[in-house]
Amino acid sequence: MSHSERLPRIRTYLMCPPEHFTVEYAINPWMDTEVAVDADLALKQWDTLRNTLVDLGHLVHVLDARPGLPDMVYSANGAFSVDGTVYGARFKYPQRADEAAAHRAFYESPWRYHAPIQVNEGEGDFAYLPGAYGGIVLAGYGFRTDPAAHAEAQEVLGRPVISLKLVDPAFYHLDTALAALDDRHVTYYPGAFSPASQRVLAQLFPDALLADREDAEAFGLNLVSDGRHVILNTEAAGMGRKVRDAGYLPIHVNLSELKRGGGSVKCAVAELRA
Repeated sequence: MSHSERLPRIRTYLMCPPEHFTVEYAINPWMDTEVAVDADLALKQWDTLRNTLVDLGHLVHVLDARPGLPDMVYSANGAFSVDGTVYGARFKYPQRADEAAAHRAFYESPWRYHAPIQVNEGEGDFAYLPGAYGGIVLAGYGFRTDPAAHAEAQEVLGRPVISLKLVDPAFYHLDTALAALDDRHVTYYPGAFSPASQRVLAQLFPDALLADREDAEAFGLNLVSDGRHVILNTEAAGMGRKVRDAGYLPIHVNLSELKRGGGSVKCAVAELRA
């Protein structure tokens, strides 16, 4: 990866405050129903993340939180948008199913919204790189999103979709194991993927920034980047050093409470691509 000047691009994001955030059930290895969430601290940390994005010049839309949907704060899971077209989510677990309707209500106008048939969890398992190979979608499967959703997304979005198999339950969504650093470059933890998917990634992105297990377990790959500024949680100090060495500017935000639900910066931030 070259160390030329990294240039930010103004983005539009969607976030949802953790007003009803609790850990009432366990649907991933990070969730522990025995440990109480500090609701006030969760909201304060979320607000710091939102302000960080706004202060960098980005536009942040806020989706109203709904009672009974404690995981709505992970707004990246609600849909996946490319070029003004939105491929809606259909959650695997019934506890999160109603989140999809809340996101649909936001996207239906003025976006071109497509309701999915296949199970998929939005940007949790889809990443878009507009500058790579004319614009490609990377798509994860193995724990949440059905691989049939990858073909469905390709038909909806008209962009090539590359299927990547996740094999470690600790990294159950693509966005816990891989992130776009800019329009062409990615960072990922190879051990989260099957050997064949590792070969695919190595072929597509020979200059990728490779993370290790410690980075991934610190949710260091669950990041948001505007092409220069890389926002990641404070726990991911090692990952912060790696992105700095690659010419990006890391900005750390403490999201200790959101990690209790199995998510960090990226889970809380959906990118809207008009």
